[in-house]
Amino acid sequence: MSVQERKQRERAERERLIVATARELAEQQGWDAVTTRRLAERIEYSQPVLYSHFRGKREIIGAVALEGAAELAAAVRAAASAADGPRERVAALARAYLDFAADNPAVYDALFQLDGGLAFADEDTPAPLKDAFAALLESLGEVAGEGVHPGLFTEVFWASLHGLTTLTRARRLLPEDAAQRVELLVDRLAVL
Repeated sequence: MSVQERKQRERAERERLIVATARELAEQQGWDAVTTRRLAERIEYSQPVLYSHFRGKREIIGAVALEGAAELAAAVRAAASAADGPRERVAALARAYLDFAADNPAVYDALFQLDGGLAFADEDTPAPLKDAFAALLESLGEVAGEGVHPGLFTEVFWASLHGLTTLTRARRLLPEDAAQRVELLVDRLAVL
């Protein structure tokens, strides 16, 4: 291995460590606790080293969001592929999405609530974000209904899942009714 390859590998490892540490700190204490000073202390590198990877917290949030988008896509695809039939796939997708949001609140915030400097619904949208949407579209497109654009249907269904996530996290909805909400969403929106 050349010196250049070793340096690139070490740089990539430092970047992964920064992102993993930011994510861990955000999950434990919230995004307000994630500062470059705290990150530098936790990973035992100086703040200038952090700034050589990320210009600031915004870019770190963006990196966590991209990582989270890939994980969300994988979770949704795994759940949908394990289900038989369109209705079961859509219900499994919905549960996987809601479970991901509940299990990873800081990552979910990085994806959908905080400014990570990422473009959404744009030509410049990063591949992991496009892939997360594609993971939803793969199962939801088949239940959009005749004459309904699959992408538009996916956006509406996704918005419903996001609304359920946001309202549940804010304790505006009773948690014991979560399964009934998923069933209602699947039964009323999807053409099965």
